[in-house]
Amino acid sequence: MKHTSIVLMTLISLACSGPVLASEAMAKADGCLNCHAVDSKKVGPAFKDVAAKYKGKADAEQTLVAKLTSGKGHPATKASPADVKTIVQWVLAQ
Repeated sequence: MKHTSIVLMTLISLACSGPVLASEAMAKADGCLNCHAVDSKKVGPAFKDVAAKYKGKADAEQTLVAKLTSGKGHPATKASPADVKTIVQWVLAQ
């Protein structure tokens, strides 16, 4: 029984981390990690700093998606609109 519990908890942990890993891989594939890092400043701000700046703002996701897709205030991204939304949600969850 103890072995079953350990296996079950491991599977749950992997399932929960899957979207996070996928979003980070998407950010890397779309070139976001060329200028940004999760927890340190590169050319652009750290994703954790972006999340802190927009924390509690109801329109944060919409604002960032618009900024990234329009190319105003940030270089236009080559990512699809769906990818941009997924990446922004991941960034705001930092």
